[in-house]
Amino acid sequence: MNVSTWYAAHFESRLRGRYLSLKHINPLLNSYGNRLEISYPGSSELGKKIPLIKIGQGPKIILAWSQMHGNESTTTKALFDLFRFIDQKDDFQEAIAHFLHTYTLYVLPILNPDGAERYTRENANGVDLNRDAVLQSQAESRVLRELFNEIQPHLCLNLHDQRTIYGLATGKPATISFLAPAADSKRTVTPAREVAMQKIVGLNAFLQPFISHQVGRYDDTFNANCVGDAFQQAGVPTILFEAGHFQNDYEREITRKFIFLAFSKLFGLHGASEIPSDTNQYFTIPENQIIFKDVIIRNVRFNNNANPLDIGIQFSEVLKNEQIDFMPYIDELGNLSNYRGHWEVDGEGCTVLVNSQQNTNVGQQVSIISNKTDDSVLFIPKI
Repeated sequence: MNVSTWYAAHFESRLRGRYLSLKHINPLLNSYGNRLEISYPGSSELGKKIPLIKIGQGPKIILAWSQMHGNESTTTKALFDLFRFIDQKDDFQEAIAHFLHTYTLYVLPILNPDGAERYTRENANGVDLNRDAVLQSQAESRVLRELFNEIQPHLCLNLHDQRTIYGLATGKPATISFLAPAADSKRTVTPAREVAMQKIVGLNAFLQPFISHQVGRYDDTFNANCVGDAFQQAGVPTILFEAGHFQNDYEREITRKFIFLAFSKLFGLHGASEIPSDTNQYFTIPENQIIFKDVIIRNVRFNNNANPLDIGIQFSEVLKNEQIDFMPYIDELGNLSNYRGHWEVDGEGCTVLVNSQQNTNVGQQVSIISNKTDDSVLFIPKI
C-alpha cells in the first residue's frame, strides 16, 4: 500500500466542503492521540482562541499556518488529513517515527477564526492579515509573529487557496501553485529563498504524475507587507502553497488530496524528502495566468448585437446556512477567445435570453440562459 492508496480510505472525512470554522475543527482536536500537542497561544480580534498543534520532537522546526484568509479552507482540510495519518497506529509506522524524530511541526490550522466563521478573506476588522506583516495591527498577526520569533523555525509554510481564474500555458487549471517569495524588490535569490525554491522543484517533480501540467508558480512581486515575503526577508525559507481548481472540483475535495500528498513528500512520509535539484528549474515551472472563467457561453447573440459574442460567468461563493452556494454572475461580455471556461457551451449563433430577457449586463446574477428560438436551455446554475 502506498500513501495515496491509504488516503482514499482514511482521509479525515469529518471535514468536507468549503466552509470550515473552529466549530468544525475543535471537536476533532480532542479526538487525536498523544502524538499531537494542542495549545492556544492567543485569540482573535473577537476573542476566539486560536489553536496551535505541535507534532514531533525533531531538530528541524517547521511553522505552518492556514486560513489566514478565512474563506480559504482547502489546506486546512489537508492538514487534518496529515494529522490523521500521523496519529494512526496501523500503517507507515517507520516513516511516521522518522518524521517525529526529525521534525517539530507547529501548525496554526485556522489563523483567522473570525473570518472563517463569516467566510470572508479579511478578519473581523476588515483587515487582510497577509498585508499586515509590517504594521502588526491585528491580534491574529501578532499571534503568528510572536510564535515565529519564539520557535525560530527553519522552514515556514504559508497555506492558501487561489481562485478558479488561474490557469497555465498548458491550457489546464492551476490546481496547485507554489511560490518562494522574494526577499527584496530585486527578487534576489537569497540563501533562504534558494532553499524554498529547491523544495518547490522537488514537490513539482513529485506531483506531476498526479496532476500533469497543472502545477504552477505564483507571481513573486515583492511586498514587505506580505507575511511570506517578510519571513523570507528575515532569512527563513518560506513556501507559499496555493490550492486551486481541479476539473469539476468546486468543493476542493480532490485538490485537498494533492496538498496532503505534497505534505507527505515534503516531510519524508512518501519516500525521501529531498530531491536533488537545480534552482534554475524553479523558473521553468509555468507561472500562473488569468485565463479561466467558470463558464463561457460562446457564439451567442444578446443585447441586439448583430454578430455573435461570448458571455463569461463567474461563481460568487455565498455563505448560506453553513453551506457555500455558488452563485453565477455575468463577469464579462464580448470576444472571450483569450479565455477558457471550466464549463463551455457553444450557442452556434443563436439569440439568447438571460433570465428570460434579451438584454444582459456585467454584474447580473444568472438563473437561466436559454435559446430564444426554441426555449432550449444553454445554462442553469449547477455545481
